[in-house]
Amino acid sequence: MNSFVKFISFEGLDNCGKTTQIKRLIQQLHTHNIHPHVVREPGGTPISEAVRTILLNPRFAEMHAHTEILLYSAARAQLVQEKLLPQLEAGEYLIADRFFDSTTAYQGYGRGIDLEVVKTLNRFATNGLVPYKTFFIDITPETAMARQTGERDRLEGGGMAFYSRVREGFLRIAREEPQRFVIVDGERPVEAIAREIWEWVAKIWL
Repeated sequence: MNSFVKFISFEGLDNCGKTTQIKRLIQQLHTHNIHPHVVREPGGTPISEAVRTILLNPRFAEMHAHTEILLYSAARAQLVQEKLLPQLEAGEYLIADRFFDSTTAYQGYGRGIDLEVVKTLNRFATNGLVPYKTFFIDITPETAMARQTGERDRLEGGGMAFYSRVREGFLRIAREEPQRFVIVDGERPVEAIAREIWEWVAKIWL
């Protein structure tokens, strides 16, 4: 496995506040003249963004779980090869809004796909790339659903039981990889969450 110190990721249920926290972190980093690349999953390249459109479209509710995980893996493989590895090998800082842990939690624990199959696909799609540190912003399934606004995408329509399985999946990953995973209580005020994340990132990158 390849782990770059300059590569961190953010994970969590939908609507956990990842995007907000990433924006705040970037603002802090800019004051220290650190300008990271930010990528979202699925997406980040023209091919990966096209796959994202298919994956999140509620019109495709009949999509089989096997199809879903293969599409996520395909989008990730393109992102890793086209952007992530070249940027990291060039010494750039990188923040990922989701990475392979989301596949383990959503498709492995959430959809019930065999975890060994999931792990094999993850390794293949990422070429063994692993974030140095992963921030899991933990909220309850109830909070995730209460924060949903507007039309739900295909995954947001999974319901309470699905989100419960996904959250438990993230927590199990965190227990298995305590050195990489940081569990952040996402039920607190935005400022408190941002302070905790900054303390961790400052230790790593400053």
